[in-house]
Amino acid sequence: MADPAMVANLQEDVDEILERVLVECGGLGKLQWILIFVVIGSKLAITWSMLMMTFAGATPDWWCAWQNQTSGFNDSYVESLKTCSPPANYSVGDTCMSIRFSDDKNTIVNEWNLICDEEWIASTITTIQMGGLLASGFIAGQIADLIGRKPTFFLSLLLLAVSNLVCGFAVSWQMFAAARFVIGLACGMYLTVFFNFVLEFIPIRYRAMIMAIPAWPVFAALFGLVSWWLRDWQYLHYASAIITVPFLFGVFVVPESFRWLVSHYKTKQAEVVIARIAAVNGKKKPDVTKLIEITRKKEEMKQDKKYSILDIFRHKSLMKHSFLLWFIWLASGYSYYAISFGVEELSGDLYLNMFLLSAVEIPAQAVTWFFNNCIGRKWTCCLFYMIAALGGLAVGVVQVLNPANSSVIINGCAMVAKLGVAAAWAALMTFTTETYPTVVRNIGYGCANSISRVGAMVAPQIVQLSKSVSGLMYFLCGTLMFLSSISAALVPETKGKVMENQIRKSGKAELYKLESGSVNAEKKITI
Repeated sequence: MADPAMVANLQEDVDEILERVLVECGGLGKLQWILIFVVIGSKLAITWSMLMMTFAGATPDWWCAWQNQTSGFNDSYVESLKTCSPPANYSVGDTCMSIRFSDDKNTIVNEWNLICDEEWIASTITTIQMGGLLASGFIAGQIADLIGRKPTFFLSLLLLAVSNLVCGFAVSWQMFAAARFVIGLACGMYLTVFFNFVLEFIPIRYRAMIMAIPAWPVFAALFGLVSWWLRDWQYLHYASAIITVPFLFGVFVVPESFRWLVSHYKTKQAEVVIARIAAVNGKKKPDVTKLIEITRKKEEMKQDKKYSILDIFRHKSLMKHSFLLWFIWLASGYSYYAISFGVEELSGDLYLNMFLLSAVEIPAQAVTWFFNNCIGRKWTCCLFYMIAALGGLAVGVVQVLNPANSSVIINGCAMVAKLGVAAAWAALMTFTTETYPTVVRNIGYGCANSISRVGAMVAPQIVQLSKSVSGLMYFLCGTLMFLSSISAALVPETKGKVMENQIRKSGKAELYKLESGSVNAEKKITI
């Protein structure tokens, strides 16, 4: 077996050359902006698909016409608003003659009469969708490593377009639920691969800027406006399918990740991609002779060691930090989607609240970028999780006490909680990435991402239960956010520290750090 240290040194040389090549190809040039437009722009369809059930699962006002069997008159009936049991002056045997829904919106609830005994179905469909994300989260990373970033990315978009179209033509809630599960698979596949796909084309100095693009909150706010315009679950699914199609044509202009090609020893294909990047950016093709030479040496000296999640559990400190981070991801998944899917609990117009809950996230990412560089990843997480905790607990208390003007207080505190969890989660992504050594970074981050879907699966069920237990959803949100703030404080800060290349063994680790804006690696051996 090849010397692991020699293989690691060759990998560092390759990383340096790839960074230099990227800069010589124009850095953040025309091709990169095309890639950003296709990959980040297609997040529009993902965002709408993920948040679809905030509208599609909403319950319009409905009335039941109760017939009084003891009155002696067949035409004796009274309408009651959202009541599944007979009025007080009616007998138990009295029946609901007919159900009338408000015509201000058309959701799956009035499409298939999902009320009373079938009220649980809408929230369960949301959980099924999140189950799709959970399932694909575990396998999409492996698929992207096996067949490449590009085919995995465009496969997710194709699957998303088809499943949204099927949803629009669904003739039963069972068919709808099955299609929503496939939508979850497609979204999970996209969310697993898109981040790496973009960053592998972006020079180091611009990566933080790209991460700060508030695509999700902007598209989510737009979804609120489009929902107000269309007001129909079928039209929204058709719209989601239609907006996905143009981005599929990006398959003809977006190249495969040259980093992935090099890592799989496909040097000829990588050379073609590098030449294309340089040509589109108006630069001369860089010399890749040394890159090809070193890559061939690496191929000849492949290590037999294959890392897995078991390697995380074999090291006490790494396992401890993983458990803390994974808990925070779980809590974030619950809190973010509970607030999103619980928009009906807020007073006022549904569409306006959908818009505001998303719009409040737009400044959150910019603020997170500033605090990450100012006070560090750990304390940024602690600060914003504590803000989310205070906002969530405040909503829960007000819902229980129900004081005057409670609706204004609830809406305001809910916005604060959403801003807090969105900002903290953005910081958590960077914090998690930098915590893991290179050899298990994708494994650790992928597990955290999948675990967050467990929280997202629980969220709609708690939202449903909260309708009968006042304040439950927000009390749980506030508590989890408080515990997340404490947990984040127990994980070592990563700001300004070198990134570990190997897992620490016997008190030694080989470390490296790429300085912002530099293509040279700073190497350091610690004892």
